[in-house]
Amino acid sequence: MDFLKSAIGSAIAKGGGLPFSLGDKVDIGDSVWSLHNATKRDDGSDCSVFVFHIDANRSRLPLAKNAMHKSRTLRHPGVIKVLDTIENEQYLYIITERLVPLSWPVKRRSLSEETAKWGLYTVASTINFINAHASSVHGVVRASSVFISQSGEWKLGGFDILSSMKEDDAIIYTYGSIVPDAARYTPPEVVKGGWDVIKQNPLAAVDAYGLAILIFEVFNGSFSGGDQVGKTTNIPTSMHQSYKRLCTANPKFRLSPGHFVEQGKKHGGFFQTPLIRMTEDIDKLGLMDEAERENFINELDQLPEEFPEDFFKMRVLPELLKSVEFGGGGPKVLSATLKIGAKLSAEEFNAMMTPVIVRLFGNPDRALRVCLLDNLPLMIDSLPKKTVSDKIFPQMTSGFTDVAPVVREQTVKAVVPIITKLSDRVINGELLKLLARTARDEQPGIRTNTAICLGRIAKNLGAADRAKVLIAAFTRSMKDPFEHARAAGLLAFSATIDIYKDDDCAQRILPAICPLLMDTEKLIRDQANKTFDVYLRRIRKSAATMPDTVIPPSARAEAPSRPEPRAGAAGEHSWAGWAISSFTNKIATASGAIEPTATSAQPADVETARPASAPRPTQPSTSTTTELHKQALRPTAQPLNRSHSDRPPLVPYHDDPEEDADDVFEAWGAMDDDEAEPDPFTATTASPALSSSKAGAVPFDDGGEPDFAGWLAAKSGAAKKPLPKGLSKAASTNTVATRSSVASAKPRAVVVPKKIDTKPKEEPEDDWGDAWD
Repeated sequence: MDFLKSAIGSAIAKGGGLPFSLGDKVDIGDSVWSLHNATKRDDGSDCSVFVFHIDANRSRLPLAKNAMHKSRTLRHPGVIKVLDTIENEQYLYIITERLVPLSWPVKRRSLSEETAKWGLYTVASTINFINAHASSVHGVVRASSVFISQSGEWKLGGFDILSSMKEDDAIIYTYGSIVPDAARYTPPEVVKGGWDVIKQNPLAAVDAYGLAILIFEVFNGSFSGGDQVGKTTNIPTSMHQSYKRLCTANPKFRLSPGHFVEQGKKHGGFFQTPLIRMTEDIDKLGLMDEAERENFINELDQLPEEFPEDFFKMRVLPELLKSVEFGGGGPKVLSATLKIGAKLSAEEFNAMMTPVIVRLFGNPDRALRVCLLDNLPLMIDSLPKKTVSDKIFPQMTSGFTDVAPVVREQTVKAVVPIITKLSDRVINGELLKLLARTARDEQPGIRTNTAICLGRIAKNLGAADRAKVLIAAFTRSMKDPFEHARAAGLLAFSATIDIYKDDDCAQRILPAICPLLMDTEKLIRDQANKTFDVYLRRIRKSAATMPDTVIPPSARAEAPSRPEPRAGAAGEHSWAGWAISSFTNKIATASGAIEPTATSAQPADVETARPASAPRPTQPSTSTTTELHKQALRPTAQPLNRSHSDRPPLVPYHDDPEEDADDVFEAWGAMDDDEAEPDPFTATTASPALSSSKAGAVPFDDGGEPDFAGWLAAKSGAAKKPLPKGLSKAASTNTVATRSSVASAKPRAVVVPKKIDTKPKEEPEDDWGDAWD
């Protein structure tokens, strides 16, 4: 039978049939109880279990039963929270919240002064409640009777001899002396007169003495005996006087724990700390008005980093969340909430913060939305990807089109931290459409931030359309009238250079950068030069790896060979070499000849096709092909200010600026021919009629084709033979003469088909470059 009882007791001790599973044993020093970490079976939450083995310590069973009874009946925030108690024939169990003995950090001397004051304030207030309100004496106030909860708060336990002074047979009178290590902590009057002496002294005298020992232990790490009582080593100076009065030898003059708290709470007292004030106010946060709430948050922001994080996570954070969501806490409280939430682990954040944040994004309050977006970098790493993509971003999209510019701007900025949490479908679909809208926003700052945003998320965009989207966006930004938007476009191009192909760099990006090299703002010009140099170096590096030609060898063999360059002529590798070589090749390879006229001594070559605005080349009367090449390459001076007799015949004037501008752009290659020989198609003559004419020169007209028919008619006199097919043209309105007639001694008659207005037009001074503007 005894064996059966032993087996049942062993099974119960191991957790069989109990609502918890026992874990590791926790060292709490010399005590009638053993402490174990445990887990509740119903929900898997953490808890602690005090275990008393009856058979092993039967003499102290009354202490254990008293502690279990008082734990169930005594309720106070500073007292250990009891979840359940179990009693059987072998064991007594007290199931509590998860606890850690205070003796651990005390022995390690790891408590900061602020934390120590905060904890002592809690313990002193709890003892005052036991003495003043419960009319009881704790009797065993020491470090081994205090525990730290998961929230970092100090909780009072050790109720082995806790007794009400209203009871005549209180356990403290009988069993007070059998408490473990009682001799070291017992007050001097009890040592002399026994525990019954407490009836003759103030009720709080015994616990005040124990509180003084606890203060010494907290600041010094240990307590060896009565000779250390009253010493102020390592105890804060502001606490010295009150501390000494707690442990005075005469119990009637001792300062009660209640008065100790009052002195500490006076203005400038040792209990006037931000942490203690916050502890008292946190429970009233929901009832505060706006001014009180703001003062509370300001104090919360001023708390140093060494304050207990567990307290903020377990006690402060839930109250702040309730205030934000239901109590009208607003952005100020939300900022403090997110600051504390940033210290949570991913699991803790997901359990405590994520549901509230999702609901807050659905709140229409703009100030709250801006605060959420502004603090998004602090919490984005802890938010699940699916939650951001499916629940948070859809609610964020309204911010891109909100009427308040600050909401739109913060929404654009928030894209950067959340981009890694969005799916490719969302990024390349809805997000790019929304950013395309903000890129055209009426606010220049929003346009600028959109360009910056695109530059920072460029690598997250889809590879298929990424380059096209970015080039279009940054090019638009570089045309923005706001200088910082232009700078953002340039910087974005510099940051994303690896994304673009070489062809895009040369054909689309560099041409877009060039106008900013002459921007009105030096800031833009400097950045444009830097960006231009970056892309130019890349293009040159890429071009250096390209082959010299992509023409197949067979095609190169069939191409006609070019003549060797002559001394003094432009080389084939110079910028003009290809044009001159092409021109001479055309003359050398021309076949056939124009039939000579009756008055012509030499055959005339057919002129090659040329632009309408190009000057007419001189037609030599006698020259070889070599001489023709030399004349084509020889620059000859053409006077800009000629006399009336030296000027070319009158030509019609077209007053059409747009047509002239187009022609100038088409004829860019003729700009260097201003000093060439007189145009043979409008050459001056020695005709007396023209020399005596009062008609002045008119601006050069490049609006039509040269009058080939008129020129040939003048060469042949009466045009004895019909013109070759393709050269027939109506009679020219210009008065034409050949160079041969100028050299002849006999003047030739000038054919004038009709009379024209020879009144000179106003000639602009050197305005040939205007059309390039």
